[in-house]
Amino acid sequence: MKDKTIALPVAKRRTVLALPALLLAPRAARAQAWPERPVRIVVNYTAGGAADTITRLLQPGMQEALGQPVVVENRPGAGGTIGAAAVARAAADGYTLLFDSAAHVVAHLLFRSLPVDYQTAFSYIGRATVQPYVWMVAERFPARTTQEFIAAARARQQPVTYGTPGIGSSGNIAAEAFAQAAGLRFEHVPYRGGAEAANAMAAGDLDAACITLSSATPVAESGRARLLGVTGAERASSHPQIPTLAEGGVSGFDITSWLGLFGPAGLPPAITEKVAMALQAAASDPATARRLGAAGFEASPSGPADFTAQVARDRQTFGAVVRRAGLQAS
Repeated sequence: MKDKTIALPVAKRRTVLALPALLLAPRAARAQAWPERPVRIVVNYTAGGAADTITRLLQPGMQEALGQPVVVENRPGAGGTIGAAAVARAAADGYTLLFDSAAHVVAHLLFRSLPVDYQTAFSYIGRATVQPYVWMVAERFPARTTQEFIAAARARQQPVTYGTPGIGSSGNIAAEAFAQAAGLRFEHVPYRGGAEAANAMAAGDLDAACITLSSATPVAESGRARLLGVTGAERASSHPQIPTLAEGGVSGFDITSWLGLFGPAGLPPAITEKVAMALQAAASDPATARRLGAAGFEASPSGPADFTAQVARDRQTFGAVVRRAGLQAS
């Protein structure tokens, strides 16, 4: 039987071979021209909170770097999952992005049903800031150091009550990791924000709180609470007088929160890099870094590769704490 393969003329063969490149060319050209209109950043928490504050501090620098307006939109609710789902379902064209906290990495463990799969629905663009949480106690609590707190907590018949910005927040995870590492019994009381938890503790409703330094400092400065230790591996540059929990005897303790930028899954690499460079430029600006520091956050910009690796590490570390503690959102 004769071979029936049809031999195309040379010119036609070249055209066929060039088709994939021709099909990809418009997409590459769009990525190079991007952005051609305003970029929307969804903050999935309330106005005035940590994520919102940092996004608005970075907004001017990102606008300058991108050459287009950057619009901040608050879409809070359901532990941040409403805003996150809206971004995950948006077109992967770089015009709709998400600014989220480290709680992002455990959402799939906390909520019984989610509108999107957090582990596959997002592209990772870059980290903007890091911020340790701080363990603080009410003025009436008989402890002035972490070691004294551990001893007093072990001597109590009832568990220590502590407040955080909510179930699955970095404060909640850090506190549960502290309890697990030190062999303590805690009772979690979630609030809508760190400031509410601090005020409740100052009012005598709680023994302790694990919240950001920006939320904790006003109450501590009023004398109604004491800051015992930060949750990161190093002291906070904005509050170097506060030791770490590791220095206080909880060996190797290191739970640090962060805020970073996400996009829908499938975001083109060229657009991802452009957004990441704009984020890094904004966070690296000295004046912006000073404002972030004054608000209790440390500028710590990273690119897509480092941020992707951090999300993977924290999913394991934070996830282990969540599983051992049996944390579950309603």
